[in-house]
Amino acid sequence: MTRYLCAIAAVSTSGYYKWMETQQHRQLRTVTDECDIVLIKQHFDALRGKAGALVIKMRLEQISGVIMNHKKIRRLMRKFNLVARIRQANPYRKMAKATQEHQTFPNLLERQFDQGEPEKVFLTDITYLRYGSGQWAYLSCVKDGATRQILADCLAATLELPLVEQTIQRLLERLDGNIHPEAIFHSDQGMHYTHNKTRLQIKKAGFKQSMSRKGNCWDNASMESFFGHMKDDVDFKACQTFEEVKACVADYIAYYNSERYQWTLNKMTPDEFRGHLLAG
Repeated sequence: MTRYLCAIAAVSTSGYYKWMETQQHRQLRTVTDECDIVLIKQHFDALRGKAGALVIKMRLEQISGVIMNHKKIRRLMRKFNLVARIRQANPYRKMAKATQEHQTFPNLLERQFDQGEPEKVFLTDITYLRYGSGQWAYLSCVKDGATRQILADCLAATLELPLVEQTIQRLLERLDGNIHPEAIFHSDQGMHYTHNKTRLQIKKAGFKQSMSRKGNCWDNASMESFFGHMKDDVDFKACQTFEEVKACVADYIAYYNSERYQWTLNKMTPDEFRGHLLAG
């Protein structure tokens, strides 16, 4: 009768018996999957669905003390329909190429943002934040190329020169005179960074000034990446006042520096990775 039924179902008899033998294993795996997905979903929900398998793996290890293979996490996320809302790379940016070099300050980095030493490479840029009923705020930040820490930031309601001047001043206050002898300050070719006052401020600080090639966003991709993740994670449109935007920016930078684990930083946060580099 078994062979007859297997023939009707178009399966081999040996295959049927093998399937029966592994039934208990499948049941145990199902129970294990249901337990693991509860833990995965806790971290998935904690980041409001904006976490992929690698981010969840790092959080499981660092926060929950659980080691789980990232392939298993991906399998369970697919099985239980946990789809991460993660920003995708813009294919048009990948195609964009520019060869025009800035005449005054050439690109000293050539996309080598991480030179293995904290506070040697400083990346900076300005981004626009829309909030409320169409108001705009402007955020200027400085990022460490090696540790990826946000070392200084300034938020303003207008896009005027003091925005960058105050950002650099806050960076210098944080460094407290400890300037790397080969420190590089890298930006795009925006008017804030080519202005005489800014150039003089950077020179007096002891930094070598470097600039991206015109129209080439990839020359400052690390800084662009931070702004992109911040806008994905923070709903600035829900803010009604400038002070609310300022509070959201401060909270996110604190989270990014001390709580956001990064795969390429040996699964550490930027603050932890700085300590790791200094200890090494």
